[in-house]
Amino acid sequence: MAVSILAREVSDLCLGKPPLRLLPVTSTVAESITALKRSGESYVSVWSCESTGGDYTCVGKICMVDVICYLCNKESLDRPLDALQSPVFEIFPKVPGIVRHLESNTSLLEAIDYILEGTQNLIIPVQNNSRKRVLRKPSSFCWLTQEDVVRFLLNCVGAFSPIPTFTIESLNMIEADIMTVHYDSPASSILPLISRSHIEQSSIAVIDQDNRLIGEISPLTLASCNEATAAAIVTLSAGDLMAYIDCGSPSEELIQLVKSELQTKKLVGMLELLEEFSISSSASSCSSDEELGSGRYSGSNRSPTARRSEAIVCYPWSSLMAVMIQALTHRVNCVWVVQEDFTLVGNVTLAGMLKVFRSIAASRQKQ
Repeated sequence: MAVSILAREVSDLCLGKPPLRLLPVTSTVAESITALKRSGESYVSVWSCESTGGDYTCVGKICMVDVICYLCNKESLDRPLDALQSPVFEIFPKVPGIVRHLESNTSLLEAIDYILEGTQNLIIPVQNNSRKRVLRKPSSFCWLTQEDVVRFLLNCVGAFSPIPTFTIESLNMIEADIMTVHYDSPASSILPLISRSHIEQSSIAVIDQDNRLIGEISPLTLASCNEATAAAIVTLSAGDLMAYIDCGSPSEELIQLVKSELQTKKLVGMLELLEEFSISSSASSCSSDEELGSGRYSGSNRSPTARRSEAIVCYPWSSLMAVMIQALTHRVNCVWVVQEDFTLVGNVTLAGMLKVFRSIAASRQKQ
């Protein structure tokens, strides 16, 4: 039964998935921010077309994490508003295979193998009943993520019994090689970890001096923030940044602290970015239609997809199925594993869950 489920075609997982939107590879960073706001999604796909009237190819994806990390670069710190006019292809991750086109009849097993090799988004053509060749454009495709595949497997979890009832510790699923930062450390010191966690689809644990988990700085949370969050990263501690990005709505006290630190560090450009966003946020409450055509992201600090920075936790004795439900309920890429006193042990990722189901299928194929 498990083998037959993984032999299903990926098109079976695409039912109800929305078509992808077009963000040309020639767009600017500012235009990509506007596209993100319009879509209401954490990511938008980036497309190229080799010839006029030809087929489109998805060459990458972009989210606010890419924008924020780009603005925190030394080259962007002095003139962040000018940096927003840079070409989008300069900032989206160029990791080979991070997005991958697959045919609709590709097996789920093959799709899982690609995900385990590092693919984050599988681009699948929408089924077309016509026998005529149809021009392939972004609206002809949808994409699948790790979350989509894990959710599908959870709905079929009985076929993999009894493994999903085993503890994550007994299944050797707990990953000890995790990213951590002390609560009082400068947030700017973890920029490399933010980029890494973004690529690896994981998170950064915020801990105290006794290695107890306090919270997390997650790319999923940062993706629901705005570009002015870059100013917070270069000024605040990791603990304060965690509070700043919580639900995408920082307190006025934290905003004033950021402004004060920017002035102290003489980061005039970043201060202008923060002020520019504040003005745009005020104006957006009066005219949302005008802001969409401005080519620059504007709007309230709170994103419609805002997330809490509270860490989702489980224990070494938690079952695989319980951890899957936690991850999918809270829509996170990893669940932190702690002891009863919140001492950090490691984490369990969506990719780790897929490895287990992949191994079950492989072992039963040999029987």
